[in-house]
Amino acid sequence: MKSSTKSDSGGIKVIAQNRKARWDYEVIEAFEAGVVLLGTEVKALRAGKANIGESYARVDGGEVFLYNAHISQYECGNRNNHEPERTRKLLLHRHQIDKLVGSTEQKGLTLVPTKLYFKRGKAKVEIAIARGKRQFDKRRAIALKDAERAIDRALKEDRS
Repeated sequence: MKSSTKSDSGGIKVIAQNRKARWDYEVIEAFEAGVVLLGTEVKALRAGKANIGESYARVDGGEVFLYNAHISQYECGNRNNHEPERTRKLLLHRHQIDKLVGSTEQKGLTLVPTKLYFKRGKAKVEIAIARGKRQFDKRRAIALKDAERAIDRALKEDRS
């Protein structure tokens, strides 16, 4: 049976990725933030029960929060189980929060979570300052990818 989590180098165990974020947004800069979790949320994450596809981050009152991140309830939990889509606080340094505030005040920039993972036993989320792509940007990305594929195919045929 294949586990739903992946292990990168350096002890990083990826739980969930927001692959659509790289398609819908142009990532400008990424930050690593800790996540304030309850006990049953940690156990559910270790089981790989998370989805950050529809989530976003926002700065409220000098603190950063993660909204709409779905962490399923822990199956072996009791009546004190957590709420799956509750708002979760993110842990960042003050200078990082100030940078996020300055960036999100610019028109068209937003905070998008791109990855949820464990690093040295601590739950982390990678949030990115991103700008939404327009339709023509997406078409250009498809054209570039097709061109690279054609070049690779031609080079492969020349070698054989």
